[in-house]
Amino acid sequence: MFTGLSAFPLTPMNETEIDESAFSRMVSRLADAGVDSIGALGSTGSYAYLTREERKRVAQLAVAAAGTTPVMIGIGSLRTAHVRALAEDAQNAGAAAVLLAPMSYQQLTADEVFGLYETVTRELSVPLCIYDNPGTTHFTFTDELHSRITELPKIGSIKIPGVPLDPAEAAGRVNSLRSQIPSTVTIGVSGDASAAIGLNAGCDVWYSVLAGVLPKPCLALTRASQNDDRKTATALSNRLEPIWELFRTHGSLRVVSAIAEYLSLVESPNLPQPLRGLAEAARSRVADALQQVDLL
Repeated sequence: MFTGLSAFPLTPMNETEIDESAFSRMVSRLADAGVDSIGALGSTGSYAYLTREERKRVAQLAVAAAGTTPVMIGIGSLRTAHVRALAEDAQNAGAAAVLLAPMSYQQLTADEVFGLYETVTRELSVPLCIYDNPGTTHFTFTDELHSRITELPKIGSIKIPGVPLDPAEAAGRVNSLRSQIPSTVTIGVSGDASAAIGLNAGCDVWYSVLAGVLPKPCLALTRASQNDDRKTATALSNRLEPIWELFRTHGSLRVVSAIAEYLSLVESPNLPQPLRGLAEAARSRVADALQQVDLL
């Protein structure tokens, strides 16, 4: 479950409803491409903007459309009681795993975050991936906290932020964390621009935003690293640099939204307000980047 390439699709919507048909088609497309798992209702899936009933429905759609490909469902919410309810919905939908970020309005302490995971894992029947994403949660995990949490039952993986761009520093970062967690817990890199570096440094899985819309080049990169062909993995990542630059400038969510529109996978608008899609000039740069990388 927690190895290889995990693709995170959009949850396309307008202010009236989720585009269920488009979402199901995107998930089926990822399964057909051969990704190792699908991560629904991550940050790219706009989980924080949806009601419990909407999230329950998306979980059901994702599992149904994925076929035999395992699906991980995001269950992050502000209150522990809500997280527990979302975990129950995800498990009832047939999720193979759940993904939990420590969402907050008030700044959380390390003990409060540990308590969240302790409470939730006590009731789980499927494994959980720790979602370490300080860019959205504004909470920074320490390796000591990761060590404490990974001793809990049902912890299967840690989704870490992007690793340092220097390969030696990246390897040091991964090895340091690995030395403090059980061998049964995998380490997954996010931050797509550093994915090749992270995989080459020993990460077990790439939790990928771009794979939600462009699975084939992301699979090629992942498989190269898995086959210890680091040179090819690095070259494939370098080829995607025009997209990484757009991610850095505009944020990955808005860029993959524009890519999905360009590929006619979704209609416009497809993001929850107050989020907005890219302006026309930026959309043109997305189209140029896609033509430049030529990996559709």
